[in-house]
Amino acid sequence: MRVLDDRDEVVGSLDVGLPGPGGFEAALGGFLEQHPRVGAAGHRIVHGGAHFTEPVLLDAGAETALAALADLAPLHNPPGLAAVKALEALRPGLPQVACFDTAFHAHLPEVARTYALPRSWRERWDLRRYGFHGLSHSWASRRAGALLGRSQEELRMVTAHLGAGCSLAAVAFGRSVDTTMGFTPLEGLVMATRSGSVDPGILLWVLRRGGLTADDVEDALEHASGVYGLSGHADLRQVMAAADAGEPDARLAYAVFAYRIRTAVAAMVAAMEGLDALVFTGGAGEASSRLRADVCGGLGFLGIDAPSAGGPGDGGDAVVSAPGTWPAVVVVRAREDLEIARHVREVLDRFDRSPGGPVAG
Repeated sequence: MRVLDDRDEVVGSLDVGLPGPGGFEAALGGFLEQHPRVGAAGHRIVHGGAHFTEPVLLDAGAETALAALADLAPLHNPPGLAAVKALEALRPGLPQVACFDTAFHAHLPEVARTYALPRSWRERWDLRRYGFHGLSHSWASRRAGALLGRSQEELRMVTAHLGAGCSLAAVAFGRSVDTTMGFTPLEGLVMATRSGSVDPGILLWVLRRGGLTADDVEDALEHASGVYGLSGHADLRQVMAAADAGEPDARLAYAVFAYRIRTAVAAMVAAMEGLDALVFTGGAGEASSRLRADVCGGLGFLGIDAPSAGGPGDGGDAVVSAPGTWPAVVVVRAREDLEIARHVREVLDRFDRSPGGPVAG
C-alpha cells in the first residue's frame, strides 16, 4: 500500500501480504497512524469478471458483487476484499476504489477473447479470456510511450510483465487487443510455480489415470509447476545460476522459460500486424538484461535488435536498444501504484470527491 501526493510522488509505503496476527486491521491501523491525512484508498483487485470493466467506487452493492467472484481468483480476490472490509472498520466513510487487473483487457476483440467451447458453457459461466496484470500493462505502455517521445495512442507495443507471474499484452494504439493469460492467471507463459498453457488432455489423463483430485491438480498447476517444476528453483535468479553451474534441469527450465516468451511475443505482434516497441517490466523483466537479450535474440526477423546482456536499464526506466533502432526495446519499472492512483482520481472526480492524497495498494 502506498500514499501519494497530488504530483503522484510516493510519500509512504507498506506492502500488505496475507494477514498475520491481528489481520489486516493491525497492518493498516499502524499505517494510517503514520499517514493521518489519507483521503482515499485504491485497491488492486485481480479479477473483475464480466461485470467490472472499469474502476469502481466501492459500496455495499459492489462489495457483494465482488464477493460473488471469489471462485474466479480464490488466491487473490478474497484477501483483497478482506482488506477493503478492514479499512472500512478503521476509517468509516473513507472513499475506496477497486481497480481491476482484468479491466485493461475488458474490450479485447471478440476473436481474441472467445474460447472454442460449447455455447451453453460460455453463456452459463461467462467463459472467456479475461487477461490479467492489466494495471502493469497499462502503466508500462504509457510510460514507454513517454520514453520514446510518442503518445501511447500512436504506437503498437508488446508489454512483457515478467515476474513470479508472467504475461504479455498486445497494446495497439492504447488498447489491449490480445494477451497471454485467459480465464484465469494460469494460461499463457511459463511462470515461477505456475505451468502456463498445457494441453487440457493432460489434465483429463492424470485425473482419470493418476487417481488425482481436482484440488490435487490445481495445487500442482499453481504451486509445483513452472520453472520450479522443471528445475526445483522458483526464483529465476537461482535458475540462471544453477544453469551456469551446469545443472541440466536448470538449463532446460531457463531455455523453456525464454522460448515461451519469445514465441508469444511473435504471436502478440501478429495480433497487431506490426510492432513499434517491446517493453519489459516486472521483477525479471526489469532486472535481467540477460533475459532481455535472450528473448530478443530470436526476434531479429521482426526487426528487433537484441540489446546486449549487461547493458543499461537494470533497475530503471530506459530505452535499451541502440539509438534510432525501431522497433525499440524499452525497460519500465512496474508501477501499479501510480496506475491505481490515476484511477482513484478519475473515479473520485466523477463523483466530485477529490482526494487529499490517495492510498494505492
